Amino acid sequence: MKSIITSWLLILFSFYIKAQEQNPITWMANYKAINSSEGIIVITANIANGWHMFSQKSTDAGPVPTSFIFQPSKQFQLIGNTEEIGAKEEFIKEFDATLFLFSSKAEFSQKVKLLSKTGFNIKFKVEYMCCNDKMCLPPKTIELIIKTQ
Repeated sequence: MKSIITSWLLILFSFYIKAQEQNPITWMANYKAINSSEGIIVITANIANGWHMFSQKSTDAGPVPTSFIFQPSKQFQLIGNTEEIGAKEEFIKEFDATLFLFSSKAEFSQKVKLLSKTGFNIKFKVEYMCCNDKMCLPPKTIELIIKTQ
């Protein structure tokens, strides 16, 4: 009897771990120099089939919008806001609202002014939320680091 209970607990635990490991979005970031004193941080999210991620545009409907928090530094200054490319407006019945979201791929860019020589790191956090047609995962925050050239 003990071995049956142990087996069931192991099976349930493995399902729990699998559910926790779900990560349908992978992130990449790089730096592109415009000139010796300015550059663009290009941030790309690759989104697994059947999943979507929400735009930076906030809404009262419920989903957490994607946001970027750059670690302050005396080596660079942000120019303007983080821009996004490719968000599409769509009615999402689970939220009973029309929202801007990304499927397959999301691209963001942040222009920066360099206040010191290149070759330093820029650290930032991305908070995002993703859903498929059956569920939404809790909001997640990741940290990315890019190096200026």
